[in-house]
Amino acid sequence: MQNVKPINQIKSLSRILPVKVTSGLPSFSMAQQKILIALALFMLVLIYFRFYSNLFFSSQEETLQEIAIEVKGEVLKPGVYLFQNPPTLREVIEKAGGLLEPARFDPPSFSEILQTGTLINVRKYSSQEIKVKIERMAANQLLVFSIPLDLNQVSINDLCLVPGIGESLAKEIVAYRERRRGFLSVEELKRVKGIGGKKYSSLKNFFIVHPQDKTGSPH
Repeated sequence: MQNVKPINQIKSLSRILPVKVTSGLPSFSMAQQKILIALALFMLVLIYFRFYSNLFFSSQEETLQEIAIEVKGEVLKPGVYLFQNPPTLREVIEKAGGLLEPARFDPPSFSEILQTGTLINVRKYSSQEIKVKIERMAANQLLVFSIPLDLNQVSINDLCLVPGIGESLAKEIVAYRERRRGFLSVEELKRVKGIGGKKYSSLKNFFIVHPQDKTGSPH
């Protein structure tokens, strides 16, 4: 005779055992999740600033490459004009709208190439005569356009416009220049009383020394 299992045993076999289903992904605590979010945000910020700084510095280099020329006097539109390449005197006068009124124009040379920071002063000497004087832009304007100041031309007041230079240090720089009959290089600033290595590093980009002739006058 066949054995018959008890009813209660059959019921136990038919019971569905609970199974815990996992997704296969690691689970993180709340603290770990916060750390991961912070790291992700940090990476995003790092990528953003790296991209943004590249754009900023590339645009800054383009700005620095522009040639700034100031025109004042007997022209229709006096002001500061920017050029992509060093312009001729003729190009600058034309960009400033030309002369206020017809006259005999006696420029040094219409084809002369001008450097950044040049000031073109167009003056009327008589009813029929206009002359051009090529000078240097004022120190405050040069600094606005990130154009270095000539150490052999700047005054005490000009030097005081440079960040990190007060009146006493400006006087020391001018006194050194007078004793030495001019600077031969920007690096000579290190020999000025009150300018150490760290100070020199913060100042050197604000200055330039143009070549001088035998009389000590800049070209």
